[in-house]
Amino acid sequence: MALFGLFGKGKKESLDKGLEKTKESVFKKLARAVVGKSKVDDEVLDNLEEVLISSDVGVETTLRIIERIEARVQREKYMGVDELNRVLREEIVALLKENNANDTASFQLPDNGEPYVIMVVGVNGVGKTTTIGKLANKFKEAGKTVILGAADTFRAAAVDQLVIWAERVGVPIVKQGMGADPASVAYDTLSKAKADGADVVIIDTAGRLHNKINLMNELTKIKNVMKKVIPNAPHEILLVLDGSTGQNAYEQAKQFTLATEVNALAITKLDGTAKGGVVIGISDQFKIPVKYIGVGEKMEDLQIFDREEFVDSLFN
Repeated sequence: MALFGLFGKGKKESLDKGLEKTKESVFKKLARAVVGKSKVDDEVLDNLEEVLISSDVGVETTLRIIERIEARVQREKYMGVDELNRVLREEIVALLKENNANDTASFQLPDNGEPYVIMVVGVNGVGKTTTIGKLANKFKEAGKTVILGAADTFRAAAVDQLVIWAERVGVPIVKQGMGADPASVAYDTLSKAKADGADVVIIDTAGRLHNKINLMNELTKIKNVMKKVIPNAPHEILLVLDGSTGQNAYEQAKQFTLATEVNALAITKLDGTAKGGVVIGISDQFKIPVKYIGVGEKMEDLQIFDREEFVDSLFN
């Protein structure tokens, strides 16, 4: 079953509202970039480059966007500054489509008679537990049975927080004591999911980045133990990033993609920041589909990422 069917796409208002701060910041900068100009020339493009970089789109991605617009200006011979928003929107969407042409395939829940296992990774404080809770709620609303696994056993607060979300959403949780072996928690969770015939398993993991070797070893061990119960698990390794940290989110994405095979991204806290451009840069640079974005506190504010709707909300 496609996840698009699960999550519904009638959330444009929430998206527009969640991206207000970024949009306002980008538009102010864009207005300054074209002041006194009637056509898009080298100076306007230089200014636009500055706007995108300062909006946390990232240097490499910005240069690729500018190159595309330059090529278009040459083709069309004349481009008025009043067309810049539309052109910017079209070129960013085209760029994101090129990078993740097949990402819709990863939005499927395989119907193979085994639980779909999502292992969630990310540093502490990025909204990992909240994202897990909201995801569990979305799947439950869609009629799926969900089990949570509290494998971040290094912080009592992490387990407690996940227990609160499990109670709030009304789904079972598997946990052990503080300091327990995370792989053991994952094993128990998958065993219960298999025995109960659950549809979805979401496993929380510890978010320590200070020692990459330990992190890598730990995540590898959790994955290997999962495979003993469900050979194809985990089906999804979801990295949660805090959009409000801007360039820091790129660094975290880099570290985690080196530590484990991340195949989906969730970018949170976009409603409280003007750094929403980070979604475009991360999606472009890591060639990993951004699957979910968080644009507010409410349950429905975790949304499936739709490139066109996102860019439309940002530049329209």
